[in-house]
Amino acid sequence: MTAPETDSLRGGAPRRSAVPGQLPVVAVVAVGGGLGAAARYAASLWWPSAGGGFPWTTFWVNVVGCAVIGVFLVLITEALTVPRLVRPFFGTGVLGGFTTFSTYAVDLQHLFDTGHPRTALAYLAATPLAALTAVWLAATATRRVLTRRRP
Repeated sequence: MTAPETDSLRGGAPRRSAVPGQLPVVAVVAVGGGLGAAARYAASLWWPSAGGGFPWTTFWVNVVGCAVIGVFLVLITEALTVPRLVRPFFGTGVLGGFTTFSTYAVDLQHLFDTGHPRTALAYLAATPLAALTAVWLAATATRRVLTRRRP
């Protein structure tokens, strides 16, 4: 037996699946993520970090990526009208694939496991602090530039 109030909720036309509408979003995030991850990997090849030392490559990739996120989000939310797939492609895909907080965690574990706890703790504190500061500074600077350009 069903409750009378649930019967009234089931009336009407069947709902359409959201999958077909989400497929382009998933596709652009995947392509963008692949591009961002390839750029991050290229950075690690061009600028390898010394074993046991501070993981500068991962640190700067995250800081630069976060700064770009700050600029990008201000531009697309406050200054530009962009097609619907730009934000998931570039923001979630490219920049999400480029910034690498999973590698940050692996680097931390490696530093602790190889007997470099001071470096690990410095890295643990410096990365989120620098990344959040980069987002804030980039967003603030972008807003100021946009404000000065408006008549």
